[in-house]
Amino acid sequence: MAGVIGRTVLIVGASSGIGAEVARRLAPGGNRLVLTARRAPELAAVAREVRAEGSACLDIPADALDPQAAEGVVAAAVAEFGAVDVALLNAGQGPDMSMDRVSVADVARIMALNHDVVVNYLVPLIRQLGTQRDGGLIAHTNSLAGLMGIPRQGPYSAAKAATRALIDAARVELAPRGIRFTSIHPGFVATDRIDGDGLPKPFQISQERAARYVVRALEREPAQAYFPWPTAALVRTLRVLPTPVSSVVLRRLAGR
Repeated sequence: MAGVIGRTVLIVGASSGIGAEVARRLAPGGNRLVLTARRAPELAAVAREVRAEGSACLDIPADALDPQAAEGVVAAAVAEFGAVDVALLNAGQGPDMSMDRVSVADVARIMALNHDVVVNYLVPLIRQLGTQRDGGLIAHTNSLAGLMGIPRQGPYSAAKAATRALIDAARVELAPRGIRFTSIHPGFVATDRIDGDGLPKPFQISQERAARYVVRALEREPAQAYFPWPTAALVRTLRVLPTPVSSVVLRRLAGR
């Protein structure tokens, strides 16, 4: 894809953060944007900005944790615009969560917020894109934390790792049908949800800068996209170091 221009783009988690910034960046491209999130007033505000920049926009308040609601969003996008060319699955969160303090319910909740929400959209999107002549692109905002267990983010790392493996399998299976997948792995991004949570965030970047990386990934469609480079390089290094050495480094980075 030379550029995201004149496309029907579904963005899940579009009311704030990276999702909203991506919508704003795609708005001048004459696209047809389908924006969804739980918070209706914030979502409507982003949709107004998109329309003001010249792109058509359908905003649909929906809870990504509800599989029927997710299926309904995909159906509504197709009913309005005829197809989905690009989908960005951007829902999820990763709070500071120490393993000696979590409950079973805490872990299950983080798995649902970061894995189940993707599955709820992934299944109907695969079904829809499979009917389209040119297939389409499904991109997922994963995390560098999904590449290894990060202290104080264990449940989040686990959820992102599971989703990465699922999408890796789908990529191989569905390539013959023209369905393409991009897993996007940011480092720490300064969003309102994680501001002041106390978790150390080396090499943190703004959500505006993160959105630029995401749009670039949507344009180039790599299988995996990692950013920013200092955090990505640090994670790659930690993955190849002996476990006793990487564990010491991770404990120091986590402030433990």
